Amino acid sequence: MGGEAGSAAVVGSEGRVKSLGLVFEDERKGCYSSGETVAGHVLLEAAEPVTLRALRLEAQGRATAAWGPSAGAAAPAAASEVEYLNVRLSLREPPAGEGILLLQPGKHEFPFSFQLPSEPLVTSFTGKYGSIQYCVRAVLERPQAPDQSIKRELQVVSHIDVNTPALLTPVLKTQEKMVGCWFFTSGPVSLSAKIERKGYCNGEAIPIYAEIENCSSRLIVPKAAIFQTQTYLASGKTKTVRLMVAHVRGNHIASGSTDTWNGKTLKIPPVTPSILDCCIIRVDYSLAVYIHIPGAKKLMLELPLVIGTVPYNGFGSRNSSIASQFFMDMSWLTLTLPEQPEAPPNYADVVSEEEYSRHVPPYPQPPNSEGESCCPMFACIQEFRFQPPPLYSEVDPHPSDVEETQPVSFIL
Repeated sequence: MGGEAGSAAVVGSEGRVKSLGLVFEDERKGCYSSGETVAGHVLLEAAEPVTLRALRLEAQGRATAAWGPSAGAAAPAAASEVEYLNVRLSLREPPAGEGILLLQPGKHEFPFSFQLPSEPLVTSFTGKYGSIQYCVRAVLERPQAPDQSIKRELQVVSHIDVNTPALLTPVLKTQEKMVGCWFFTSGPVSLSAKIERKGYCNGEAIPIYAEIENCSSRLIVPKAAIFQTQTYLASGKTKTVRLMVAHVRGNHIASGSTDTWNGKTLKIPPVTPSILDCCIIRVDYSLAVYIHIPGAKKLMLELPLVIGTVPYNGFGSRNSSIASQFFMDMSWLTLTLPEQPEAPPNYADVVSEEEYSRHVPPYPQPPNSEGESCCPMFACIQEFRFQPPPLYSEVDPHPSDVEETQPVSFIL
């Protein structure tokens, strides 16, 4: 848990309690998740002897969604609440048979420890129409004074692993739009977009692959953005908030032209991970690739995103690779050589045996070679693949002394 330890000056009717504070065991811990242990101390400093009924610790967590009919309304028009955490611990009680406990002047520490439920807890979140909040509070009960307390917020995260098969699946969409109306259409604008997987984490850059074809008579501009959609459910009613959290812009595309995004990146800013397991608050993300068309409604493709917490490890299935199978004519991204390049035909295969024997002198085979080449197969393939063919010439570079009278027969 980051930040400084929580503390508060407490002044009673007689000024006996100087301060009350609450610290976590690991103040550098950013967040907790289900099943983990939360530990710390309650700090109390007394200026003089203090009487108290009890010192207790409360840990609470709940999701709330509410909104009113108008600003300043006395009661909300819709409200819902779901409880996720409710822990109550006694840190100090009077001895049996006694209703009062006396603390001597000075500093006192009361350790505490409790375990979060093993059931998945929903990620902490604060939005326009609701929140998911967890807190730890120390309460000091005094006999002749109001209860005094100190509260610390507890950040909770529900981990989402983006390496699951469902989040490693590529996402692809294609759409076309006719520009104009009725008989004055100027032509279609087509858009295809793809991302290599559905799940990403904060700080990652999403490579976007897109094909844009402008067959209209207008100048268009392609763009991409990450949208966060907050959905609240209360009393059977729904509220939705949509926010743009990141965006990128492409180049203008003239009429009759096309453009290709071969991995144009859009970085994910620090945002709340996706919240998909709360029944009254949901936080979704999407990557929108869209085209602004002057005088017409924009053409938009929305690809679903899940913002997770466990980063991509790079060892996903083959389906997660954008280079394996891509839309349209973009298989060149694979950059692979043919498995078996086809070699040119042998000279002996296209001329007669008599002609071959006259022009090619017999060479002895190397011993123990059994007619096979001594060099490795791969070396032969590479030599053929990368060396240029001989120059074409109609002049025989090796003329014979006897004039040829027999025609050459080719085996087709």
